[in-house]
Amino acid sequence: MKRSILLSLVVLSGALAAPAANAAPAPGHRCCGAPLAVRDPAVNRRQHVQGDRIRQGARSGELTRAETRGLFQQRRGIRQDERLYKSDGVLTRAERRDLHGQLNGLSRDIYAQKHDAERRPRAW
Repeated sequence: MKRSILLSLVVLSGALAAPAANAAPAPGHRCCGAPLAVRDPAVNRRQHVQGDRIRQGARSGELTRAETRGLFQQRRGIRQDERLYKSDGVLTRAERRDLHGQLNGLSRDIYAQKHDAERRPRAW
């Protein structure tokens, strides 16, 4: 009797667990609900690193206030393009290539602005 009850519980628990294991994640779920075609961690990582580079240049005085503002505006435009591209649920290869091209241009601009002769005067 005990053995049949135990066997019934094991079978019942397996039957209940199977549909949950096959269930699709909720749409828009951060972990795995977004289609892989929309996610591009490399773009987000590059944007984060470039923001850090701009902030570091502003702190060190390598970037003037106007240069810092212009670089952040350029970065904001790239983020807006990224949101526009992802709005239809698909980030195509061409859109991804365009984003990386824009990020390459921003990276070159950050380097050029940090290494030009303009410096922010330090307040003593």
